Amino acid sequence: MSRRRVDSQGSLAPDDEVMPYSDDETDDELEVSSEEEEPEAEAPGVPQPPVEAKPSEIGWKVKANDRPYHHLPEFQKKVFLCIKKSRYSGNDIKTYKYNVFTFLPLNLYEQFKRVANLYFLALLILQIIPDITTLPWYTTLIPLVVVLGITAIKDLVDDLARHRMDKEINNRKSEVLLDGRFEESKWRNIEVGDVVRLKKNDFIPADILLLSSSNPNSLCYVETAELDGETNLKFKMGPKVTDERMQEEQQLAGFNALIECEEPNNRLDKFIGTMTWDGERYPLDLDNMLLRGCKLRNTEVCHGLVIFAGADTKIMRNGGKTRFKRTKIDELMNYMVYTIFAVLLLMAAGLAIGHSFWYEEIGQEAWYLFDGKDQSASHRGFLSFWGYIIVLNTMVPISLYVSVEVIRLGQSKFINWDLQMYYSEKDTPAKARTTTLNEQLGQIEYIFSDKTGTLTQNIMQFKKCTIAGRSYGTPTTAEGVTLDRGRPVDWSWNLHADKKFEFMDHSLVAVVRSGKDKDASEFFKLLSLCHTVMVEHKDGELVYQAASPDEGALVTAARNFGYVFLSRTQDTITIKEMDQETTYEMLALLDFNSDRKRMSIILKFPDGRIRLYCKGADTVIYERLSPNTRHKESSQTALDIFANETLRTLCLCYKDISASEYQAWSRKHKEAQVSMSDRDAALDHVYEEIESNLMLIGATAIEDKLQDGVPETIAILAKADIKIWVLTGDKKETAENIGYACSLLTDNMEIHYGEDVNEKLTIRQANRRNQPSTHRLNKKKTPEPFFTEPGKNALIITGGWLNEILYEKKKKRRRLHLRRLGKRAAPNNPQDGQPNNDREKEMRQMDFVDMACECEAVICCRVTPKQKANVVSLVKKYKNAVTLSIGDGANDVNMIKTADIGVGISGQEGMQAVMSSDYAFAQFRYLERLLLVHGRWSYIRMCKFLRFFFFKNFAFTLVHFWYSFFSGYSAQVAYEDWFITLYNLCYSSLPVLLVGLLDQDVNDKLSLKFPKLYLPGQVGSMFNYKNFFISLFHGIFVSLIIFFIPYGAFLQTMGQDGEAPSDYQSFAVVTASSLIFTVNLQISLDTSYWTFVNCFAVLGSIAIYFGILFDIHSAGIHVIFPAIFTFTGVASNALRQPYLWLTIILTVGVSLLPVICIQFLHKTIWPSVGDKVHRNRKRYEMEMLQDEKKKPLPAFQRGQRSRRSAYAFSHSRGYADLISSGRSIRRRAPARGGPQDSIREFPQREAENI
Repeated sequence: MSRRRVDSQGSLAPDDEVMPYSDDETDDELEVSSEEEEPEAEAPGVPQPPVEAKPSEIGWKVKANDRPYHHLPEFQKKVFLCIKKSRYSGNDIKTYKYNVFTFLPLNLYEQFKRVANLYFLALLILQIIPDITTLPWYTTLIPLVVVLGITAIKDLVDDLARHRMDKEINNRKSEVLLDGRFEESKWRNIEVGDVVRLKKNDFIPADILLLSSSNPNSLCYVETAELDGETNLKFKMGPKVTDERMQEEQQLAGFNALIECEEPNNRLDKFIGTMTWDGERYPLDLDNMLLRGCKLRNTEVCHGLVIFAGADTKIMRNGGKTRFKRTKIDELMNYMVYTIFAVLLLMAAGLAIGHSFWYEEIGQEAWYLFDGKDQSASHRGFLSFWGYIIVLNTMVPISLYVSVEVIRLGQSKFINWDLQMYYSEKDTPAKARTTTLNEQLGQIEYIFSDKTGTLTQNIMQFKKCTIAGRSYGTPTTAEGVTLDRGRPVDWSWNLHADKKFEFMDHSLVAVVRSGKDKDASEFFKLLSLCHTVMVEHKDGELVYQAASPDEGALVTAARNFGYVFLSRTQDTITIKEMDQETTYEMLALLDFNSDRKRMSIILKFPDGRIRLYCKGADTVIYERLSPNTRHKESSQTALDIFANETLRTLCLCYKDISASEYQAWSRKHKEAQVSMSDRDAALDHVYEEIESNLMLIGATAIEDKLQDGVPETIAILAKADIKIWVLTGDKKETAENIGYACSLLTDNMEIHYGEDVNEKLTIRQANRRNQPSTHRLNKKKTPEPFFTEPGKNALIITGGWLNEILYEKKKKRRRLHLRRLGKRAAPNNPQDGQPNNDREKEMRQMDFVDMACECEAVICCRVTPKQKANVVSLVKKYKNAVTLSIGDGANDVNMIKTADIGVGISGQEGMQAVMSSDYAFAQFRYLERLLLVHGRWSYIRMCKFLRFFFFKNFAFTLVHFWYSFFSGYSAQVAYEDWFITLYNLCYSSLPVLLVGLLDQDVNDKLSLKFPKLYLPGQVGSMFNYKNFFISLFHGIFVSLIIFFIPYGAFLQTMGQDGEAPSDYQSFAVVTASSLIFTVNLQISLDTSYWTFVNCFAVLGSIAIYFGILFDIHSAGIHVIFPAIFTFTGVASNALRQPYLWLTIILTVGVSLLPVICIQFLHKTIWPSVGDKVHRNRKRYEMEMLQDEKKKPLPAFQRGQRSRRSAYAFSHSRGYADLISSGRSIRRRAPARGGPQDSIREFPQREAENI
């Protein structure tokens, strides 16, 4: 299978290794870029190369140690009307929504955006009007205040937690230079232009320009886990001029440089500025910057100047806007409230008209109905309309929203309490950080995941290798006997061994220790010499600092096998070869870069020999091997096996060089180093000359450790029809390798890269342009598939191609260029590959989303945080799908906020993602349980709750409607007032609330065993307008039965004692009793999971009804409150008639019988997947118990051999420039004297090495 790759070198295509921040380029950069682009016309459909930004007009100025400077009028911006404030942000951050003054108005505004709350407010106003009201005003006021109060308290508690978090961060302490001396100050008080002093393991409080550090040449190490989830250290370096002159407190106090740089932006990989000091200008770049959110490591003290503070820092700029998230069910409920309100208006209008006609024909003629008011029939009809609005208001009960909030709170607690989502190693439970999105977890269609720290642990382990054609790494004894299960090698013989390093093959250790196999010795010697790792000596231990975890893993492996890297200087490297210390002279270090995909070192041995060691990708190494090299085929076979096991491979080789050959090459190398034009290309050409005719030694295989259970989780989520897209800032090869490791990609998939995608989209766009306009406007036409051939497809696209495909870069450049020229955009040439209008750009985006959604897997690599959010937005917009984003670093925050559900991984990478997330847990595998168990249950429970809640209120309220035909349409209620008040509060609320909290169709194990059970939630089949109208018609049917059967029974009736029980009050008691029995038995039929609590709630609700009924109908309470309790003795009189009990039984039976028949037929003839699983659950549970007793299958099943390259070295340009320049190694010249020497003291050994 052929997989074509983008070759960024020498191509007009975007560079796959560069993160494109074009969508955030500053205006001045883009104006210069557009000027440069203007002379050359763009080739049709060909992506243009990125243009190096040259800031011509830099608008951000920072003056060191001069706070008043930043408050000058020229740096003021208008906030409101004539109020102005400084454009420089303070360093305090605000993630909260309310303060003391805004809480009440803002919270009430948000709550009254809910249609139902506005509806009840309007109802309350109507009830205050005496001529209209049919119920006391407090019956609406008290529930409304309770609902608003409960929601406000919940919002207040959430916001107080944000306040606490902000306060904790803002009150952290740092040392700031004030009035000539360093004083401890809170982060919130730090301002732009302040000089700060940071100590080892301090978090960096703002975006700071590094001035000096305690390390030689102001070298400084930072951990960027909060920013990008990577735990390997990055090095930063202060400008040479400040390093030499900014060591003492007095020197720092006199520092008065002016920094001019780019405006605040979200580009984590770029910074351009200049420093003007003492009349000289010095360039600044990202290597001089310490970004907020990073942590200072391996550096005792450093000093820096605050450039960006608070909201202007890059980490905060990447946060995106906090969006108010609502579930689809919330939106649906709003529309349903509109529908109910429309039905209510129609019913009230119809009944009001009926009352007008009735009064004209009958009412005014009946002397016994005269009320002493001289009102016309139309006026009475008008009043009757508002009376019926009040009487029928229980169709939308206010208790609905309280109940929904209670259910959501309960579901959130169940997630928090789930021990199967508790990570004991780090004592981290799952945490639902919001209570409003639980049921949406049961409707997810797309998951967008970060890679580093989310799918992987970012821990590299040396697992296997091949040396001279022989593979090592499987469990093997020292004699070479292969075992099914081995024990780790005992490294006690090696004093320098890393005790955490595990290796299962004892035979390789025996071979290396024997010293008989020269290839094995050469293999580990290469690993210990060919690298850019730095070493420290701490408490007698060696501590390696690598530019990438891959390189650290290889040097650690060599160390454990007896080849220990000890120290390096600018031109030597010292290792310990099996207890013998040897120093090699380093003649040249040919560093790794993304195009070369290899690195080399040229060494002079103690005996005078010169040898080149090289390691790199198999694709580039095999092209450069000597024809005489051995073991090519056997090594390729091993590489194929390693690739199939998703291990990351590097080939190792060497070349002996004669002294004359080296001298000739060295001259060319020096010339290339000082070349003024295209130095990198000149160096690459020289490197190519020497890196030829190599002799292969072997290959390494490193495992980028996935988090536990990742492949299984992805496989199960795929069966639930959930598509997983990986969005990462990592390299293409690394992302692809992880895609195979976690089973997202498989060998039977056809992989499409950026150029393929661009080509297909361009063809589709051209075809659309050539179509007649009538065809273009036909939106209902189903788009043709992009992939017509059978088989699975996957898409791997880089950030550069993403911008080209979606027109992000060119659009802004063209707009800014035209703005500078003062022109309007001219029509595009249809063949120039540009969108003619916004509609065409939208169609292009839609095509991309359609193409991506046809693929089984999508991996976007080298994407910026903003691009991650844009991809999520596109899928939300064009697929109208429910999305979930999961990540662990600050670069995932924007994506997490954009998705419908945001999940943060709370691990070693910091808490930025968790703070912005809706749900948080420690391991990716818990996502399976969150969605397939908690999400599905929450969705089913909420849907069942809403269906039943609407039904019971329709059945309750519509009895008033039928009664109005027999009461002159007079807005007379059919029940007693107290029954209306307590119906939703006491008599019918608890059983349906418990169904919403506890119901489950199948248990958690079966939910995970049958992922197809998740599908109904994705299509929203359990609660939609169809279900709503079924509930409506069910309610109409039950209300008809409940009214007309007792009505027929009461006509011409005589009781046992000769008294006629056919009075209004007895009728109200019988209909109310029938309703309570029907509603509570109906919820019993709908309950799938019975517990003691459910049983108690159903029986208890009926018992409470009768208990309260006899109390409020007693003579005693009537004596105390004669005006309020008017149904004296009615219950005891009516319910002692057997005839009325028979009426109640008949009413309940007729109401429930059709439902029982329909449910029986539905589950027997048209059973759903859930019905089938529920029916056979006992058998499935037995099978699962038997499966648990058997040995579990391994996570990764080895299949046929793969012919793809498994190269995925996660390594950018390393420390080679640093090493060869000697800046990190040489001691600082003792020219300063005085107190600064005491700051710069090191042990001699440490100074030599770092």
